[in-house]
Amino acid sequence: MGDTRDTAGFDTFYTATARRVLHHVYAVCGDLGDAQDVVQEAYARAWQRWSTISVYEDPEGWVRLVAWRLAASRWRAAKRRLAAFTRHGPSDPVPGPGPDRVAVIAAVRALPEAQRRVVVLHYLYEQPVADIAASLGMPVGTVKSHLHRARTALAAALGEPTTEKETVGA
Repeated sequence: MGDTRDTAGFDTFYTATARRVLHHVYAVCGDLGDAQDVVQEAYARAWQRWSTISVYEDPEGWVRLVAWRLAASRWRAAKRRLAAFTRHGPSDPVPGPGPDRVAVIAAVRALPEAQRRVVVLHYLYEQPVADIAASLGMPVGTVKSHLHRARTALAAALGEPTTEKETVGA
């Protein structure tokens, strides 16, 4: 069953009223970005109920009221956040990544994409080689080769010694 809302009627209504409603809400809340957001949301809600709202005596008034309520709700939420912040104080600063972590991330980013994907799946997501091969649609030997080359490149980039007998878990 198709949508029975009056698209042309809503478009005409929106074109005729949106600027006034935006100016009203902007004057009330004082922030153009917030006003644009709440007016957009109010018109989206009007569209969802257009068959009912279109017969109201003042559909524009309905949209203004909804936009005002949305703006007031945002203001109350911001006020609650500020009160919580004041009560609890600022959160403890989160330390940045250490130099070792930065070096590892840079080294992984420098890997060719296929090696990087295999390394991430194997070491971060702890997937076995066979599962990686199945999910990426490549032979198990290719996954092992990518892992070996990636480990060699990472060891060189991080200044770590490599051993000839590295094994890859299956």
